[in-house]
Amino acid sequence: MENDNQKPHINVDYFEGLTGEMPASESTDIDSIGVRVKILREEKGISLEELSKMTSFDVELLASIERNEVQPQLGTIIKLSKALDSAFSRILSGGGNKSYSITRKNEQKTLARSTSGNGKKQVYLYKSLAPEVKGRHMEALIIQLEEKPGDDKSVHEGEEFIYVLDGTVVLDIEEESFELEPGDSVYYLSKAPHLIAGKGGKATILAVLYSR
Repeated sequence: MENDNQKPHINVDYFEGLTGEMPASESTDIDSIGVRVKILREEKGISLEELSKMTSFDVELLASIERNEVQPQLGTIIKLSKALDSAFSRILSGGGNKSYSITRKNEQKTLARSTSGNGKKQVYLYKSLAPEVKGRHMEALIIQLEEKPGDDKSVHEGEEFIYVLDGTVVLDIEEESFELEPGDSVYYLSKAPHLIAGKGGKATILAVLYSR
């Protein structure tokens, strides 16, 4: 008889159709984040220099985001949403107009890509699973991670839950480093310095982000 300890806790093959490849050209909204940031900033009458002081991001980085030359990572979007007094979800995927959202597997849409600070290296792609809900404080995302582009950890407000669907994920958090396999998960406060990436190629995770 096979030892129960050798049996997987879940059948990870179940998620094969859920993850898959997420080509950058799949969505026409992929470059909309910079546009939304610029609209919000101009609505509030804030200059790039003022936004730079509020977020500690360089003016040139902010300008590159608005020109869609750099696609901001999730921690950057959260900081921008705080500075612009806007819901994180409005910048990430739009405001939504419903009180609930059901997303069928074949209706998932690649929402955006994130790049390194100079815009030259893709860090991850992500799909939003509930973009239609208005006033939401959580974002449920399927994220395809690449190998980490550097060692800069993210620090921002909120909480995050990560569940590994495919591949091996490297999580550097505070002073420790962990490798997570399919079926592993982690929950952490986003103010803990963290960096998450794929190991040896792409990895896919389900991420739930709560932004206060």
